[in-house]
Amino acid sequence: MSTLACAPGQAVPSIASHDILYLIAKSQNYDWGRTGTESEVAQLQEAAGQSIDPAKPYAELWMGTHPSGPSVLAEGTLSGEQLLAYIRDHPEVLGDAASKFGVDLPFLFKVLSVKTALSIQSHPDKALAERLHSERPNEYKDSNHKPEMTIALSNFESLCGFCPHEKIVSALQENPELRECCGTEASDGYITSTPENRKEALKAVFTGLMTAYRPLVHKALVRMISRLEKKKESSLPSPLSEKEQLVLRLNQQWPGDVGVLAAWFLNYITLKQGQAIALAANEPHAYLSGEIIECMATSDNVLRAGLTLKHRDTEVLCESLTYTQGNSELLEGLEDKARHLVMYRPSFQEFEVWKFDPPAETTTELPAAKGPLLVLIQHGSGSLQPGKKKEEGGSSAAGREVSRGQVLFVPAGMPLRATAKSDMVVWIAAVNGMGF
Repeated sequence: MSTLACAPGQAVPSIASHDILYLIAKSQNYDWGRTGTESEVAQLQEAAGQSIDPAKPYAELWMGTHPSGPSVLAEGTLSGEQLLAYIRDHPEVLGDAASKFGVDLPFLFKVLSVKTALSIQSHPDKALAERLHSERPNEYKDSNHKPEMTIALSNFESLCGFCPHEKIVSALQENPELRECCGTEASDGYITSTPENRKEALKAVFTGLMTAYRPLVHKALVRMISRLEKKKESSLPSPLSEKEQLVLRLNQQWPGDVGVLAAWFLNYITLKQGQAIALAANEPHAYLSGEIIECMATSDNVLRAGLTLKHRDTEVLCESLTYTQGNSELLEGLEDKARHLVMYRPSFQEFEVWKFDPPAETTTELPAAKGPLLVLIQHGSGSLQPGKKKEEGGSSAAGREVSRGQVLFVPAGMPLRATAKSDMVVWIAAVNGMGF
């Protein structure tokens, strides 16, 4: 349990619905995660007082109410109670968000530590999520959509969205093995497509690849990898392209998998620390390596089609994609230097994320939000106190000492006074302010 538990003989504090609350977050040990304390997820958990197995991968830290990884209260008379149960008993902590999203947090907040590639995947829109959950509740455990936003904590590699037309044409023309797996007719149809029929042509050629006969894919990849290895070892003046190097690396992780070939269709990007990208529903992507902050609508629905041992729903994924093409666009954060804030606000109504990095020995007033906040202390130490509301002289809510790894819940409508003892990096998930 957390180090936040009361000492022997110390009175167990009561909790009011207007308090700032310590939480215990849930870590997920997926195979693609970084091992032990190589993982930022493991480091954060250890700093928060949780025991770590150095031999296990620590892939994700979940902060929120989703049943696959619910946060629980870490102190007081309700210690161990799930955050969702607390919210349902005290719906006023949601503020204006309750009337818009119901009695639950509308977002799920995460840290990811990625060592090897995640699956080629997409997330369903609301209508598709509802249908999949109704038809297959054991595979699709909720009925919500899952738009998401990624903010890099380190250099972060990913495949994200379909490449521009000319790049896919080049891939098909320069890689006969890819063309063979996609099908000659579908490949030619895409190469000669016009803007008017391009989405249909892209759907046909990508679906042809993803549903290709597996032995055909395996043999084609053997030939492609052999060709690229020879090119790598030769004295030719042109070295391997970034995408060719990626294909070799993915095949080492997932030999013979169709997802290796799918990389030719998708934008390969590397986010630098602090850069962000937003992903709408029904867009293909795969995270490859690095560490990120991630926020999304409260859902765990994933359609997979490659680079995975989990269930693949290839036909549904291929049918549901938007087939929008173009270079991936970064989401720019809005900086408030006076408050040491950078705000990342996507177009999705459920969430936004703030980076708060006050220097040591400073106190900052943060304004009240219309909805609740989840707060992660990534670095440093200090305190969070309820600030003064304009209409009130003060607040009776308890303040909190904070340090690396701690996660807190802040009720809606509470301004904060943050005092940094040392340089701090704090990540805050909030309901998107555009909707209020």
